[in-house]
This record gives sequence, structure tokens and C-alpha cells, in this order.
Amino acid sequence: MKRKIYNDLLEWKKRSNGKTAILIDGARRIGKSYIAEEFAKENYETYILIDFSKVPQAIKDLFENYLDNLDYLFTYLSQYFGKKLYERNTLFIFDEVQFCPRARSAIKHLVADGRYDYIETGSLISIKKNVKDILIPSEEHILKMKPMDFEEFMWAMGNSTMMDFIKKCYETREPLGQALHRKAMDYFKEYLIVGGMPQAVEIYSQTRDFEMVDEIKRDILTLYRQDIRKYGEEVALKAEKIFDEIPSQLQKHEKKFNLASVDVNARYREYYGAFYWLDDAGLINIAYNTTEPNIGLNLNKDSNSFKCYMFDTGLLLSMAFDEKGIVSEEIYKKILFDKLTFNEGMMIENIVAQMLVNAKRKLYFFSRTDRDNSEDTMEIDFLIAKSKITSKHNITPIEVKSGKNYTFSSLKKFKNKYKEYLTYSIIIHQEDLKEENGILYMPIYMTELL
Repeated sequence: MKRKIYNDLLEWKKRSNGKTAILIDGARRIGKSYIAEEFAKENYETYILIDFSKVPQAIKDLFENYLDNLDYLFTYLSQYFGKKLYERNTLFIFDEVQFCPRARSAIKHLVADGRYDYIETGSLISIKKNVKDILIPSEEHILKMKPMDFEEFMWAMGNSTMMDFIKKCYETREPLGQALHRKAMDYFKEYLIVGGMPQAVEIYSQTRDFEMVDEIKRDILTLYRQDIRKYGEEVALKAEKIFDEIPSQLQKHEKKFNLASVDVNARYREYYGAFYWLDDAGLINIAYNTTEPNIGLNLNKDSNSFKCYMFDTGLLLSMAFDEKGIVSEEIYKKILFDKLTFNEGMMIENIVAQMLVNAKRKLYFFSRTDRDNSEDTMEIDFLIAKSKITSKHNITPIEVKSGKNYTFSSLKKFKNKYKEYLTYSIIIHQEDLKEENGILYMPIYMTELL
């Protein structure tokens, strides 16, 4: 599975030259261990992978007892794993490093020694329990890993050229044309259904069997629920309630998360820790309401008004259609060919959020209700800022439309009220690219190019 994070690892190796370690952080089952080992095989003479979820306690104890004798530490590891060590050409992979916090703390001394390179991988890595009583090394560079994006999905499907053409059309503001747009949308619908979890993508690329894909996704969802119960401690029950509530929350027209549906007496301050836990674990993407569409969207965010998206839309689909424990092949095919009537908007908005996060965007939206003045009642799905800030016109409003027939009254009101704040506007839809009246109508598969 070709992943873009591989290039980040190459850049780290070249730039760091042993002066930092790298921590690949992210949810479970997104391919952290796989990419670390592939990188090791292709870029080092030898490597040692230490899976701290499996190794005996004696290996963990080495990092407690022999940091003042690194020669012994390296000799022991070399003999135990049967690998010869080459100075500046051996990589150590500390897999599932959250199970051995002392190994993570040891990175400071190992990097200072300078003989070898180090990659750590972990899930739930920054949860308080896993860093208690250890020194977080300043020599550690953190790299966040997400599910496969749309381009990586197409690579896995055997198409390595189409995204380059899509990028060219986006840059020149030219439509793809009917035939290629339809082909791109066919790929995108498959991505919407399968999602970006590497194991699900791999099975689909080999079999095109939606039921096999769904079984894998349900196993992953079960694993995540087990993680929540195992590691969530005092917030576990609340976190699991939130996690299971996501599909029904996104099904509503007003997609802001309503805590009353979880607990009629719930208060945000009581559930903040559970939302933070899920976000920290990489299982959700949170979008905050910003009260003013100006530079510094974070400065004007309302922490009590937010939307909660699933971090992978393929998993969300399996959560949404779970009456019999498995989404039938027939339901998937009807979604693929637009033959199933359901609130597709929840899936489309979720995947747009996912793709914006893949583009390294933080998620913000704008929502205001004024009972006395309808012109001040509006909701904009997402807001993004320009990369180069000017004195005016820095914010791009984005509206997401799932159907072919739609209106955009909120966007019109928003443009009139905040015209000095805004650059051009974007409507993400399922048709080809076009520009009209200061609005860029962008096909959904281009979202990651933002």
C-alpha cells in the first residue's frame, strides 16, 4: 500500500541525520507499523522491530536498567533479535510504544548517542495514562497518520495517473469533461463506501467484495470500542456513548452535537474529557462554530457549539446500517449506483470533513440563529483561511451539497453580510467544476486540494 507519509519519513531521515526520532501517532489499524517496517526495509542495512505489546518484560526492563550502559543494551537487543547493527545504517522501530513508556522516555539518551535511528509508533499515545511519570523527549518529532486519502485509494485501485489530471484541472479551473468526471465520481463513490482503513482497502482492491469489506470494518469498530473500555478509565462510558451516537447526530438537519440525546441532564463540562479522549485517540474529527469569519478562526470559536464527525467515512457507513450486524452487498451496490433513498448528506459532509483534515485543515463552521431577523440566520458548513493573510478577504466559506438540485440562501446572506472578510466562495457538489458569480463549484473529489 503506497502511502504519502512515506515521503515524510524520507524527508525526516535526510533532514534529521540522527538528531531526532520520529513518532508516528494515530488510531489503530491505519497502517503505522506497516509503513515503518516498509521504510526500514528499503532505507537501512538492518532494522529491529520491537513490538512492546508482545515482547517479554525482560526487554522492557532493559530501558529501565541500562540507559547508562548503551553498549550492553544494543548488544542484548542485537543478540535477542538476531540482527547485526550498523552505525548510522540501522533503524530501531519501537512499535506500540505506549506499552513501554520508559522506552519512549529513553529516546532522549538514544538520540544523543547518535549511532542509530529511531521510529516510534503508537495509538492513544498522548493519553495521560501512557505518559505518566516519564520525560517526554524534546528530540521526538510527531507525525500524525490518518486513514488513506482519495489519491492513495486510487493508487490502491491501480490508477496512478488520474489524480494528477484532477490537480491540473483544479489549478487551471477547467472541468474534467463528462467522461472523466463520471469516472472520477465512480472512484469516489467506492472510496465513500470502503473508506480509508488500509485492511478494508486492500481486501476491496483484491476482491471487490463489499461484504468482506464490511466484516473487516466491523471488526475494527469492535476493536475501537474495546480500546475505549480498556483505556478510557473514568470517561470510558461517556466516550462510548458519544462514539455510538455519531451516526444519529449527523443524520439530523442541524448537525451540531446535541448532548441531550446522550444524557438528558448532560452538561458539556461533564463530557469534555470524553470528547477530548476520542479526539486524542484519532477516532473523531471535531468542527467548532466560529462566531466571526475573520482571521484567527480559533480566536472566535465557541467551544460549546461543535459538530462531531467520524474520522473515517467507511466506518461511519458500517455504523449507520447495522440492523443485522452487516451491511449487505445489495445496500452497498444501491448506494454506489444512487438507487438507495437515505440522508446521503451525512456521509457527504463527513467525508468532506475527513478530506479537509487530510489537507491539514482544522475544522470550523459558522452558525447563527436570529429569531427577529431572518437575514442573520445562516449556517455555513466549513470555513478555511488563506495561507497568505492580507488586510481583507481572507476567509473562504464552503457549502457542501449532496444532491443535484440545491439552493444556497445561507451562502448568499453570508456573502452580503461579511463581504469584506471573504475571498471567493466554494460549493462542493457532485457535478463537474465550474465558476460562476464569484463561486467555485467544485467536484467533491477535489476537496483534498484545498
